[in-house]
Amino acid sequence: MPTLLLVRHGRSTANTEGLLAGWTPGVALDDRGAAQAAALPGRLAELPLSEIVTSPLQRCRETVRPLLDARPHLTPHTDDRIGECHYGDWSGRKLAELKDEPLMEVVQAHPSAAAFPGGESMRAMQTRAAEAVREWNARVERDHGADAVYLMCSHGDIIKSLVAEALGLHLDLFQRISVEPCSITAIRYTRLRPFLVRLGDTGDFTSLAPREEPPADEATVGGDAGAP
Repeated sequence: MPTLLLVRHGRSTANTEGLLAGWTPGVALDDRGAAQAAALPGRLAELPLSEIVTSPLQRCRETVRPLLDARPHLTPHTDDRIGECHYGDWSGRKLAELKDEPLMEVVQAHPSAAAFPGGESMRAMQTRAAEAVREWNARVERDHGADAVYLMCSHGDIIKSLVAEALGLHLDLFQRISVEPCSITAIRYTRLRPFLVRLGDTGDFTSLAPREEPPADEATVGGDAGAP
């Protein structure tokens, strides 16, 4: 079966403003995110991509645009199932305000029991994304062969949940996974099991340098903003 490259969108204006974007319209890449997207074609230059699939949200479409410009023979596909988690009433709110919500403790420690008010559960998010991957695996293998490589551009929580699913980890452990903006995660699927061959690879270790403020103990819902 094919190898899937999961690309998290580049850093967005919501990331830098500390907002939980969700499906809020008009969330674009910031200047750093645009530079990250511009570097993507070079990072993937040696890979013969067979398909590019993207979340319908603006920040993902902007992330793959330079890659599509570099490979005009590819037509992008949009799949709502790899769109961001539907955070419902939490969408557009400051993460700093949400940390005191009782539900946040559940999101951090027992996400399989978390359902966002007016939105969806994290279980439903993982299920729809995993179903999308399975269907695309079959389609890519049928059209391009078992050794094909294809790319999906999606969001932090979606990618983390897919990594957990590939590793056989319970969803309650997925907050232990971290994927930075414009990082690349690669999963090679086979008939019997997936293999995680890259996780959150940015080719940049800046984010591991000591910071004036130590990293938070809790996972950032939706994904953090990456290196300063």
